[in-house]
Amino acid sequence: MNNLLVLTDFSKSAKHAAVYACSLAKQIQAKIILCNVVIVPAEVPLAGFVAWPLEESDVLLKESEVELKKLKMQLEKMDDYPIPNSDISFRSDPGILLDVVKDISAEIQIDFVITAAHGSGLGAFLLGNHSRGLIDDIGTALFIIPPTSKIALIQKIAYATDFEDPDHEMKFIRKLIALANLLKAEVFITHVYKESDVSPAFYKSVQQIMLDISCENDYPKIHYKAIKNVSNKKGLDWLMAHGDMDLLVMVHHAQGFLDRIIRGSLTQKLAGSDAIPLLVFKKAPAP
Repeated sequence: MNNLLVLTDFSKSAKHAAVYACSLAKQIQAKIILCNVVIVPAEVPLAGFVAWPLEESDVLLKESEVELKKLKMQLEKMDDYPIPNSDISFRSDPGILLDVVKDISAEIQIDFVITAAHGSGLGAFLLGNHSRGLIDDIGTALFIIPPTSKIALIQKIAYATDFEDPDHEMKFIRKLIALANLLKAEVFITHVYKESDVSPAFYKSVQQIMLDISCENDYPKIHYKAIKNVSNKKGLDWLMAHGDMDLLVMVHHAQGFLDRIIRGSLTQKLAGSDAIPLLVFKKAPAP
């Protein structure tokens, strides 16, 4: 059974992400682990800083546990997405967000981390320090849930790529197909490119990837969609406006498709696509 680590700060956006996680858990038969990270300053103060009383730290952790219990009860009582009591657990951990996520992932097999997009959509989330750190530094696949995204069955998934790293595409497409199989969802492998930048050999390699996918996977709901002669910005813009997708999936690695989106003006386009959750797979760095 899959494990979903759902990060929460008890905000409205975070509670919406938790409800989304319940819907997802029901579809893929997953367990939910609610997690609130309590930032507690070091017990030994640095020069010029005032020590944080340990009593205050204990109060924060106790308050966190109370709120987690409330959230757990609220999720269990939802009529639309009922989750059995044994399938929702919670934990309140002191420390720094990234360190806590890594520590939990080392203790338990975490299949997906789920977090809310705060601010003005995904663009604001991708530019934030904590969020960018989650994308950059954790290896677990990350769901980013905008506050206005619909809570419904995931039926159509878009995997957006420029196929600049075709050798690694198959690895992540296989992971996505495994998820899509559980969801019984259609997968649209969406190739965004400029025709002038694509050589015949490159295009042939993409065709080979699609052929390999068809041969390897006994899953009929895989489609190929080409968006050509446009920039990454315009291609993703078209996909958001006309694709009618329930989930957008991208792979993050240095100088890759998503990395260029994060660094460039396309973050502003993502800021306007509040309704579509994003799933980010992380490519491991080269040894």
